[in-house]
Amino acid sequence: MQTFVAQVISGLSTGGIYASIALALVLIYQSTGLVNFAQGEMAMFTTYMAWSMLNAGWGYWPAFVGACLFAFALGFGLERLVIRPLETAPELALVIVTIGLLTIFNSVAGWIYTYTIKPFPSPFPAAPIKVGFMVLNPQDLGVVGVTLLMLALIYLFFHSTRLGLAMRAVVENPVSSRLVGIRVSWMLALGWGMAAVVGAVAGLMVAPLVFLEPNMMGGVLIYAFASATLGGFSSAGGAVVGGFVMGILENLTGTYITLVGTKLKLTVALAVIVLVLLIKPTGLFGRAAVRRV
Repeated sequence: MQTFVAQVISGLSTGGIYASIALALVLIYQSTGLVNFAQGEMAMFTTYMAWSMLNAGWGYWPAFVGACLFAFALGFGLERLVIRPLETAPELALVIVTIGLLTIFNSVAGWIYTYTIKPFPSPFPAAPIKVGFMVLNPQDLGVVGVTLLMLALIYLFFHSTRLGLAMRAVVENPVSSRLVGIRVSWMLALGWGMAAVVGAVAGLMVAPLVFLEPNMMGGVLIYAFASATLGGFSSAGGAVVGGFVMGILENLTGTYITLVGTKLKLTVALAVIVLVLLIKPTGLFGRAAVRRV
């Protein structure tokens, strides 16, 4: 029982990271209808920027804020300079562009920082917390808390601010939004910037666990896609729930199913994607799109 509880708590921690990237994927999908395959590599590159700031003598939290500002500028700039000119292109062309961005960010990070694994500090204390028979890792609790905080802030932004309501209007009906004076293109760029910030936070949370290197987000991105698919690409809350479920599922299958172990964990995420698309393509909390013909 103690092992089971420990695996569930650890799964919530990794699930929080998956949930963060899934949330970023959903933000971009809801605002543009595009799945950004470069989301993980953008988070990785931003984490390297934070690492550079730390090496330059910055404290952790100033570097954290600096990395988030860099991430926002990166996401905003990519939408303006790369995605915006292709808005009338076929969807497949946009997908190929995001895959190209994935390769570019990975290669540039390897060229600048090399592929040597680098340690990255954690903002949470290292000493474990004992609660009864359970031993809790502050890093696990911190990641879960950060994920829930981000979800709460995003919910408040979209439901309690004029800018958030404008972005929601653009998602629902961009044509009508233009008629009432909302600058749709800038709202889309803002969505990319916000998604990049959410992804950056996930990168900063995962780096202390897996160490910093250009390929660190590969497996995380696959699980994030599984999380967003499971929860539904039309539901931010569903993506977060899906992330936590995938984190727990990954840990439990790796622990109790010998065949899976540690080498076949990615097949769990791929299997979830296939099953959800076959049984309920909109995900657990997604809604089907209705179009008039």
